[in-house]
Amino acid sequence: MNNFKSFEELECWKEARNLRLFIKNNIITKIPSSEKFVLIDQIKRSSRSVCNNISEGYGRYHFQENIQFCRIARGSLFETLDHAIIALDEGYILEEDLKELRVIHNKTLLILNGYIKYLMGQKDK
Repeated sequence: MNNFKSFEELECWKEARNLRLFIKNNIITKIPSSEKFVLIDQIKRSSRSVCNNISEGYGRYHFQENIQFCRIARGSLFETLDHAIIALDEGYILEEDLKELRVIHNKTLLILNGYIKYLMGQKDK
């Protein structure tokens, strides 16, 4: 089914990993510990979910299931952005932090949508 030996070779997974690391190193560090079990936990989970769902879909070996997991990853991608907007609104991060995240978010979205389109084409063959 895949021309890749591992999900780690997928560009969408690589970019999702960049997003997760950006969240870890540039956003979570600025959120106060009082948000540990609320906002920090939520943004950490949603950013991890993007990578998790791409890799789980890859492991399903059926195009339709892979597509579905990529769609879930796309939802988690938007959820992560929403949590960052909340962090901005609460005064935890700066507008510049959110702008940097948006660049990574948009690139991840573009690559992920391309992968979904590719999978849909393969499924229809």
